Amino acid sequence: MSSRTLPLLFINLGGEMLYILDQRLRAQNIPADKAKKVMNDIITTMFNKKFLEELFKPQELYSKKALRTVFDRLAHASIMRLNQASMDKLYDLMTMAFKYQVLLCPRPKDILLVSFNHMDAIKDFVKDTPSILGQVDETYQQLIEMYTPMCSGEFQLIRQTLLIFFQDMHIRVSIFLKDKVQNSNGRFVLPISGPVPHGTQVPGLIRMFSCTGEEVNRLKFTNGGNYAAATREGSFEIFGDRVTKLGTNMYSVSRPVETLMSGTSKNSAQKTKQVNAAPNPLAKEELNLLAKLMGRLEEPNPGNTDSGFRVNLFATDEEEEEALISRPDELSYGVLKIQATKDLQANAELAKIMGEFTVSGDQSPSASSKGDDLLAMMDGL
Repeated sequence: MSSRTLPLLFINLGGEMLYILDQRLRAQNIPADKAKKVMNDIITTMFNKKFLEELFKPQELYSKKALRTVFDRLAHASIMRLNQASMDKLYDLMTMAFKYQVLLCPRPKDILLVSFNHMDAIKDFVKDTPSILGQVDETYQQLIEMYTPMCSGEFQLIRQTLLIFFQDMHIRVSIFLKDKVQNSNGRFVLPISGPVPHGTQVPGLIRMFSCTGEEVNRLKFTNGGNYAAATREGSFEIFGDRVTKLGTNMYSVSRPVETLMSGTSKNSAQKTKQVNAAPNPLAKEELNLLAKLMGRLEEPNPGNTDSGFRVNLFATDEEEEEALISRPDELSYGVLKIQATKDLQANAELAKIMGEFTVSGDQSPSASSKGDDLLAMMDGL
């Protein structure tokens, strides 16, 4: 498993979350000032310097529950509130969109271009807020310094790690179903046509060489697809044409997006539940790591809810309630509640970590205004 996968997973899922929330805020006609505050607060929290320092440390991926905890906190980092059904749907859309992008990457290294597309969009969301823009630019530099020197084999390991993380997730998404890129069982349909990866040739030719390296014969064969020559390589700099459209906003054209549970997903969830029921010797260590990571994020302020508003990812409140009731318990991600007081008493090391956390001076002042408490969380991994 690659120890450098977590930052890319976090940034790409975060980018998808912002795309979805931006689309829903517009669809619900939320006033522009409130919508901007939501996006600024989430991005400010997402790119908190100390939080990113923790995130960029070499480490294995967290479990799905642990990662969901982080995004629960991020989604509620402002005056916006999400009910559990809407949060479930938001997370489903985020994960399935990025899973599809990882599957479609022509080369493993193109995952970095997908990440840069997300970063470009995030930067555009805060282009009028210089203090937050500086945070995003610092993360750009970290990504470039960490990932551009990597070889193809290291990116292949990152890609495999991501696919292993997503392999049991088969949520059907209406946009993918309508575009016929997803089957009714939630599995994606991969194309057998289009441009080949940069640095490769269109398949269909076998060349034979002598022991001296001289080409002695050529044989052509039918490749079974409609391939084209590779396009130019995308830019791996802060500015530039990424070439690939993977990682750009697929919600830019307004259309309803629904998620549906497939039979495959239910079966996978049952297996996941059985696995999670077994004692996990690493659970305590993961909880400690997660507590440390969450200590880098601001706690929501439940006392300031006068200006808060609720965002519904469904067409109506009735649909949201029905989705919450009909969703299998195994797929409503239980998330951890980090009880700061209890943890401080039980763990002196964690007390020191959380005691040292302060909001950096370059944070947006509006970031201290938070919405309601997080969704109800489970007690353990």
